[in-house]
Amino acid sequence: MSFWTGQLNDPHRFDADVRFYDTTLRDGEQTVGVVLSPGDKLELARGLDELGIERIEAGFPRVSKDDWRAVELIRDAGLNAEVWGFSRAVEADVKALVELGVGASVIESPISDLKLAALGVDREAMLERIVYAISFAVEQGVTVAFFGVDGTRADPGYFETVYKTAIEAGAQEAVVVDTIGIASPEAVADLVGRTKEWVGAQVPIHFHGHNDFGLATAAALAAARAGASWIQGTVNGMGERAGNANLPEIALALRGLYGIDTNLRLDRARAFSERLRELSSYELEPFKPLVGDNLFRRESGAVASQFHDPPAIEPYSSELVAAERSIVLGKKSGIDSIRIKAEELGLELSDDAQRELLVRVKELGTKKRGLVTDDEFRELTRG
Repeated sequence: MSFWTGQLNDPHRFDADVRFYDTTLRDGEQTVGVVLSPGDKLELARGLDELGIERIEAGFPRVSKDDWRAVELIRDAGLNAEVWGFSRAVEADVKALVELGVGASVIESPISDLKLAALGVDREAMLERIVYAISFAVEQGVTVAFFGVDGTRADPGYFETVYKTAIEAGAQEAVVVDTIGIASPEAVADLVGRTKEWVGAQVPIHFHGHNDFGLATAAALAAARAGASWIQGTVNGMGERAGNANLPEIALALRGLYGIDTNLRLDRARAFSERLRELSSYELEPFKPLVGDNLFRRESGAVASQFHDPPAIEPYSSELVAAERSIVLGKKSGIDSIRIKAEELGLELSDDAQRELLVRVKELGTKKRGLVTDDEFRELTRG
């Protein structure tokens, strides 16, 4: 058994067919300071494909020549995943996708009064732009998912009108978008449910959420419960401000807490996460769910005494996510930490020697304000 989560969640399980739309290469690259070359994006697209992601947003080709080239490379990579593009409700954006031969795209447009006022565009004019862009894209054979930017802060009446009109104009799918990450999970569930009613049960609903209040994963799960069949997000949760919904975390929660399997390969998530960080030149917290360095490392002596029994101290197995379990030494170590580390390093120590070493390890860890390395531990055994 890979999960040791008990029975608490059983009454709250639900049935759903959840698939993932990844926007790491577009929305994820909007992380401050991140620059991905076309070659980087091709490598990452292949990695996302191996992860089991069903749809990959290759990028916004009109941003730059590099973005255009990245879309070309990914388009020709022979991936199992569907390759999608990104377009504003602008004819030139759609034409670029058609020229590139990208057959599916989100078409985005701001719909909150705050966004419209910032752009100096009224509701009726924006609605006309949306209808024209979607109609034009559909005429060119492009599958469209309408993406209402800042939809969670839009006037509900206008939201309903826009989404109904987008579907009437030819959009085949609809994305509920929490651009600023302000929607609680309960509000997301409500809005997804109402959107399904407005556009019709036959129209697939996506959810695209950001993490400004730390609720992106919870909101995505609520969206899935309410009937969203596509969850949009990124790996590592990268993106603007506090980032996007983190797809591997959502897959982990769906499987471990709700019993819903997805196609995302949890056993490949940590390796892909690490490579993405290398290419993007940023670090993650060591206590990050699923991919953090500390998830299966134990320093506390109280926990080390239970290290032999993973279900006692972990909610899921290290094998599930292809991670290694280990004991590390420092200020918080206990006698069991010393014993396990000595056995690991092939050192035979008497009980008295172990107790003496524990004192030295704690002293060194406190002095260093960090961990005691294996080499330092060996040196302590000599002195």
